[in-house]
Amino acid sequence: MKCSLRGRSVCILLLCGLIGIAATAVAQELRFEPDPAKSTVEFTLGDVLHTVHGTFRLKQGNIQIDSATGKTTGSIIVDAATGDTGNGSRDHKMHKEVLESAKYPEIRFTVQSMQGSLSTTGNSEVKLAGVMSIHGSEHPLTVAVPVQIHDGQVTADVHFVVPYVQWGMKDPSTFVLRVGKEVEIVAHMVGALTTAGVH
Repeated sequence: MKCSLRGRSVCILLLCGLIGIAATAVAQELRFEPDPAKSTVEFTLGDVLHTVHGTFRLKQGNIQIDSATGKTTGSIIVDAATGDTGNGSRDHKMHKEVLESAKYPEIRFTVQSMQGSLSTTGNSEVKLAGVMSIHGSEHPLTVAVPVQIHDGQVTADVHFVVPYVQWGMKDPSTFVLRVGKEVEIVAHMVGALTTAGVH
């Protein structure tokens, strides 16, 4: 662009405007939606005789990340009523006395912020901070999330511990059978990463 001496200020303003427009265009919202059919939520509870393994089904989820500001929101929802250890009487007790899943049918992790940088390709690790809503109460929770992204396909594995007795749920232990007061959770999330412009 050729500018006269008198028009340099106008040229500079135009260039600044173009740079601003270009920077705005680069800002994007990243959106991750795990696929319930491909994702798994497993839990482990120890007792004096053996370790109990079980699963829950992912109900739905979505996480949005503003690439310009890093602002992160969204939630992951698990269907509490799908908890299954493969033992009918044990599962009945778990749902009726511990989870009370008929009254509290969802377990929800609401994301409030993200620490770290998420690469849109390859491996990265971030920390998600938010609130776990379970059994009618809310608890702050921060989890480390190793993430692998390839061709828009996301795989994220989350490992954390739920101190369910401390969080107000019933201890299912009996005089004869003692179980742990914490449950280990491993959530394996698989889904798509999409982008959209942020206005």
